[in-house]
Amino acid sequence: MAHATVPAELPELQTQIRQIADELIGTVEELREVARGIHPSILSEGGLTPALRTLARRAPIPVRVEIRTETRPADRIEVAAYYVVSEALTNTIKHAGASSAQVVVEHRDSLLHLSIRDDGIGGADPARGSGLIGLRDRVQALGGSIEISSPRGAGTAILVLLPLQPTRPLDQTEHTP
Repeated sequence: MAHATVPAELPELQTQIRQIADELIGTVEELREVARGIHPSILSEGGLTPALRTLARRAPIPVRVEIRTETRPADRIEVAAYYVVSEALTNTIKHAGASSAQVVVEHRDSLLHLSIRDDGIGGADPARGSGLIGLRDRVQALGGSIEISSPRGAGTAILVLLPLQPTRPLDQTEHTP
């Protein structure tokens, strides 16, 4: 905004303001990278169910969350699942033009199945953009798999399978000193 108000006869000032804006954008991106490595206390204290429900409530579009499991996965799986859903919903909100999304979490065949779907414009390219590449890296680092389907005009569906050993009851929480 400041750049747009500088008169054309002050090109040096325009350049300086543009450089400052570019630096701020870079700083914000670095901060986002740091924040991705920190998970919210609700995840540690309450587990995946309340953490995902909180993500859904904060979204600017309706997000339906269905949890179809009675066990909590190991911490590293729970954290990965949280970040997969968080990044997928962020992408939905920023790029998909969606009016709603759905998240389903279920435990089947010793795997945690995550399904994130939206009714947006589709066209997400898993080979482009750091968000989808980061999701793939996070999932594969845990021995899981990710499948992204995003035909143009038909929304995006992400299916993630994460190994679920060991598990613990949903009502059991761990407290870190």
